[in-house]
Amino acid sequence: MTGKIAEALLLDAALESIPYGFCVWSPQFRLVMWNKHYRELYGFSEDAIYKGMSLEDVVHLSHKLGNHPGQSAEIFYENYTSELLSNRAGARSRAQEQVYGGRVVETAHVYTDILGWVVTHEDVTDEIARSESVQKRGLELERQNLRLDAAVNNISIGLCMMDAKGRLVICNEPYARIYHLPADYIRPGTQLEDILGHLFDVGMSAGGTREEYIAWRREVIARGEYGKNIHELKGRVILMQHHPMKDGGWVSTHEDITEQRQNEARIRHLARHDALTDLPNRIEFLEQMALAEAALQRGEMAAVLYIDLDHFKAVNDMLGHAVGDEVIKQAAVRLWGATRETDLLARLGGDEFALLLRPLDNADTAARIADRIIKAMSSPMTIGGQRVEIGASVGIALGPGDGVTTDTLVKNADLALYKAKSEGRSTYHFFEAGMDADLQRRRAIEAGLRLALAQDELRLVFQPMLGLKENRITCVEALLRWDHGDTTISPVEFIPVAEETGLIGAIGQWVLREACRAAATWPSHVRVAVNLSPIQFRQRDLVAQIRAVLVEARFDPTRLELEITENLLLNDNEATLRALHDLRAMGVRISMDDFGTGYSSLSYLRSFPFDKIKIDRSFMRDLTSRADSQAIIKAVIGLGQSLGMSTTAEGVETEAQLAMVREHGCSEVQGYLFSPPLPAAALAGLLHSEAVKAQVANMKAS
Repeated sequence: MTGKIAEALLLDAALESIPYGFCVWSPQFRLVMWNKHYRELYGFSEDAIYKGMSLEDVVHLSHKLGNHPGQSAEIFYENYTSELLSNRAGARSRAQEQVYGGRVVETAHVYTDILGWVVTHEDVTDEIARSESVQKRGLELERQNLRLDAAVNNISIGLCMMDAKGRLVICNEPYARIYHLPADYIRPGTQLEDILGHLFDVGMSAGGTREEYIAWRREVIARGEYGKNIHELKGRVILMQHHPMKDGGWVSTHEDITEQRQNEARIRHLARHDALTDLPNRIEFLEQMALAEAALQRGEMAAVLYIDLDHFKAVNDMLGHAVGDEVIKQAAVRLWGATRETDLLARLGGDEFALLLRPLDNADTAARIADRIIKAMSSPMTIGGQRVEIGASVGIALGPGDGVTTDTLVKNADLALYKAKSEGRSTYHFFEAGMDADLQRRRAIEAGLRLALAQDELRLVFQPMLGLKENRITCVEALLRWDHGDTTISPVEFIPVAEETGLIGAIGQWVLREACRAAATWPSHVRVAVNLSPIQFRQRDLVAQIRAVLVEARFDPTRLELEITENLLLNDNEATLRALHDLRAMGVRISMDDFGTGYSSLSYLRSFPFDKIKIDRSFMRDLTSRADSQAIIKAVIGLGQSLGMSTTAEGVETEAQLAMVREHGCSEVQGYLFSPPLPAAALAGLLHSEAVKAQVANMKAS
């Protein structure tokens, strides 16, 4: 019914848009259809005429309204019907008649066996007044004749009318154009099956054989039912709707819906694919996973790989979303290149991807693909002239061993990914029992960390650094501790969580404020060192925050050392370097922490003039037993001296280690040999004791 209503509405709209009167009389002189212009020309009100009203009644009503002056309604009716009956052979006839108000209406009639008389009515009063020759009036009448044809041909969809014997009565230009029909097939009287035969000969397909389609059309025609079919011809998709008429004939509409179908297909594609990379999205991936469950339950092996890009958030924040989008697109290409033809790669959102491996013979295959992914992502990208280095971490869950349902495998792959990231990133890890407990531990840390500041659970301890030349404490490093209930949680556990959740901003500001407040009570020659996370440099007001803390604590900026790691300079970000230079301009000292544990360290020393290099404690462990460790320590200390940077050796725990770094010219040492991290009160006592000793020594010297 919906199709019939739509076709009726379309036809009504077409008739109402014709700029002249239009009506149809049945062979029995009954009113079949009309438009608004017809009523307006003769002065009929909207409810004065109705479908099925006799021509005689309409003529009498028209005469009462002042139309057809000079003759009675009976005479006009007799003359009018005689004229109509004399033209039943199909020839068009034209006539003029007067209507109320002295206007002249020109009518054109054409008769068909199916519809009856189709009549147009046009007000030609003004044209007659302007016309001075019979020739001009003839041209205007011909124009009226053309308009009659346009009433059908200007409908945008194809229209075709057949009589009860399957012969063509009339069709419009869009119908012929949609099917590229030759003139022989659009002549009145052409059989439907001849037209269909031609269309199948030139390549039309209708979801079945020619015989099946023609049999379906015959059945629809015989039953007098509405029918609908979609068929294709020369790359176009056409919707045909069959509308039966009471006399056994029918009207069919034909609409080219190629673009509509393409748009619908595009919408379906977008609903299941990522707009940026055109990879399947989370919805499609999970549905394909669900389809694989039956095979997993039969014991067939499959693997789910969860992939997360390393350092992507830093790239996105520092270089902008446009560069971030390009990184995602290039990453998608590299990931796709590392997979097999049968694998399903999807982008889940952000910098997260997933890979379904099927079929799979053994776990080694999954490991090899994960290794290919990591290697593919390790190569630097060049985007807009900028060198961008990221990586990838991969978590692997193997079915059916690690689960046979979508939810279980996806969850376990995610847990394995978290483990890979916690082990240093740019690696892969298989799911293992107990990983869920680790995740719960992380979530508990995150939840507790959000309340740690408010509940006063954070505290600072201080580890002194001994100046070897001065032979006294020259700097103290502020170290963060978290006492959660009866447990002290290591910074190794909670700092990564704080960085991932964004809590590091508030925590870092608290550490800086407390450290400066404590150091303000120390001797003026003692500096305080505070670690800054690379995440804190994403705060645009970081420099302003540090300046405000210094003012609040009334602390000399030259006594503050900020320790940063090589990761901060990973992408040589201009905003980061600008912030570091602004801090140096304030008098704050900048120290590179954990020197030598990353890569491209020498290039970092060249990118910014650090005040101090801190040699990582890992080089101290084998210092007295390995010649290569001794060579590295000597080289780093010499490098610092040549660049005008002081050096601090971390992790000094033996007299032998102290002797070696002193011999090579190290500036400071830090470690348990001299002092462990101390509470604020204990440190104050140590500094006081050192000051007393210095005072006594000065008195003896004097």
